[in-house]
Amino acid sequence: MTTRTQDGSAGDVDYGHIGSGYSSYRRPDERIARVIAQALGGARTVLNVGAGAGSYESAARAVTAVEPSEAMRSQRPAQLVRAIDAVAEDLPFTDGEFDAAMTLFSVHQWSDVRAGLRELRRVTRGPVVILTCDPTLVRDFWLHRYAPEVLDTEARRYPALEELAGALGGTGTIETVPIPLDCTDGFNEAYYGRPELLLEPAARQACSAWSFVDDRCREHFDRTLRRDLRSGAWDAEFGHLRTQPSYDGSLVIVRAVP
Repeated sequence: MTTRTQDGSAGDVDYGHIGSGYSSYRRPDERIARVIAQALGGARTVLNVGAGAGSYESAARAVTAVEPSEAMRSQRPAQLVRAIDAVAEDLPFTDGEFDAAMTLFSVHQWSDVRAGLRELRRVTRGPVVILTCDPTLVRDFWLHRYAPEVLDTEARRYPALEELAGALGGTGTIETVPIPLDCTDGFNEAYYGRPELLLEPAARQACSAWSFVDDRCREHFDRTLRRDLRSGAWDAEFGHLRTQPSYDGSLVIVRAVP
């Protein structure tokens, strides 16, 4: 059974509580958008599940958006289609209604991942595209040094890539998505070469994993990262990332066709 939070969010995050500034920090990055568009393969009608504030919908021609959180639906720009209040596990569409479907930075928040993906497959004739993170690589990021609880949480929340591919069936591929140094979409790894930006509480709030840790963890992160930036310890170990054009981290696209 899919449970909803007070504002209608479904899954493990209450965006009525943490989503107020989401669209300011999670702005779609055009280079990631191109990777998504390529994976969609020129599909004419695309379903976007867990659509949030509408990031990356420009990658598709005609989008139908599904978003259970009222707080997130309210942040969608006026030029985008109005999002339907529904959940992945119970989509109000007929079999094979869409050319393609996508779910971006969303699948790890669903109450029942397998049920949601079966629904995506049911309503989609062509490719299903999932932008997600590989849980086996999440802890490789330098943030684990300063806030291990955050990335431990992420590693537990993200489904195994094999589970995603298995639930969708058909023929699947997994592709690493390079993260540009000046990435405009502020997920944790987007700050790989700009550590100072993660010291902004609002930037962290836009990454849902931070909502699962307590103030002690946040204070430890802030104190130890500031200390290492002042002393030069962070730059001594990770300073090369400040000029590295892109970063191959845990971000991947899983694509499956029938």
